[in-house]
Amino acid sequence: MTNASVREFKMPDVGEGLTEAEILKWYVQPGDTVTDGQVVCEVETAKAAVELPIPYDGVVRALHFPEGTTVDVGTSIIAVEVAGGAAPAQEEAPAAPAPAAEPEQSAEQPAARQPVLVGYGVATSSTRRRPRKQAQDPAAQQAASAVQSELNGHGAAPAAPPAPAAPVAPAAPASSAAPAQRPLAKPPVRKLAKDLGVDLATVTPTGPDGVITRDDVHAAVAAAQAPQQAAPAAQPAAPAAPAPSAAPAAYDSVRETRIPVKGVRKATAAAMVGSAFTAPHVTEFVTVDVTRTMKLVEELKQDKEFAGLRVNPLLLIARALLVAIRRNPDINASWDEAAQEIVVKHYVNLGIAAATPRGLIVPNIKDAHAKTLPELAASLGELVSTAREGRTSPSAMQGGTVTITNVGVFGVDTGTPILNPGESAILAVGAIKLQPWVHKGKVKPRQVTTLALSFDHRLVDGELGSKVLADVAAVLEQPKRLITWA
Repeated sequence: MTNASVREFKMPDVGEGLTEAEILKWYVQPGDTVTDGQVVCEVETAKAAVELPIPYDGVVRALHFPEGTTVDVGTSIIAVEVAGGAAPAQEEAPAAPAPAAEPEQSAEQPAARQPVLVGYGVATSSTRRRPRKQAQDPAAQQAASAVQSELNGHGAAPAAPPAPAAPVAPAAPASSAAPAQRPLAKPPVRKLAKDLGVDLATVTPTGPDGVITRDDVHAAVAAAQAPQQAAPAAQPAAPAAPAPSAAPAAYDSVRETRIPVKGVRKATAAAMVGSAFTAPHVTEFVTVDVTRTMKLVEELKQDKEFAGLRVNPLLLIARALLVAIRRNPDINASWDEAAQEIVVKHYVNLGIAAATPRGLIVPNIKDAHAKTLPELAASLGELVSTAREGRTSPSAMQGGTVTITNVGVFGVDTGTPILNPGESAILAVGAIKLQPWVHKGKVKPRQVTTLALSFDHRLVDGELGSKVLADVAAVLEQPKRLITWA
């Protein structure tokens, strides 16, 4: 190792003061060549999913943790062999167990075949297993990578057993065919298998191209439970236990599923509890005829200024809220508990609550108050698409001042939303439905929705909150107020 050294890349703090992150996906494997700036993995913090680039060129020697592992900030997650210089003592140490066991191989073993097993670092207990893991057929590994890249998952890493079980595993890699049979499954299916304790390598796939489906996982669970239910017959106390599981068989063969609370969902839960029990919430409601707003939406869709932009009712609701804030600026504030001050903000970072597979997130549009309607439409479209793809950055979710949550997309009339921490108000928008409405003295079918505004009663009293909600409703009822009140 006179011409190369091993660099350890540590889990960075990708947010502000975060202490841990979960490894969602590895994009490289031991033996792969990486370059400066190349993304090597995707991690999920308490705020968002973030891709991590490697800061140097080299060959991957080890992945210290498997996918699905939560790692503390500052902990080394990947080792890369770089050219030039002698390896530092602390980086040479992890590779030392291999030469101790097989001294004849130390001089000629290539970098891509270092004794490393994903998820086990370079512990002595798994020294003999790791070289065999790396000795898998490169052609077979490359053949599986195309399908697995499309599925956004790696078969071997999530199924890795805990470190204490490593000594019993050496027999498995002895078969040369084992590494080539990496189970293919989509991330939701992998998570289901992990929650149910199912090893995907033991599941028979029925999906296209040998992909394991949710039904395959449930079938494996049912097959595993069948002998367990028959075995207790010889024991005096056990026969009563299998009986209850037969009753709900028509619903599901599994009575309960435990889902670890971590990442975005864990952070959201903590934030909502803190907000609910810190800020005294008040919620007010108003039902409004938005028929004219819906007509304006259809007209804007035909306007060349909005060509290529997504125009929907949420766009005009957002603009209506911004107009209401301009008319009632004290609503756009926060409570400083330490200083015992109300901080009025002269800018609006408009948050939009978005439901994602990882949980609820609230990215915000910076300086939304200064944007034209087409610019606001473009920002909304980008925000929604980025959230759906799971690419929202931590910075996009920081610094919000007020928030809109659109529960109407689920067919819900309205709700009592909880404030986003650090904000003073949140507007819930219900479903827009055709309902009988008194219009110009006659009952006619009109497009109607219900709005709900929750606010922090420490800094927003009933009068201010009512004025803001009434102004939003007035703009949506008569969209021309977007001009007259501007």
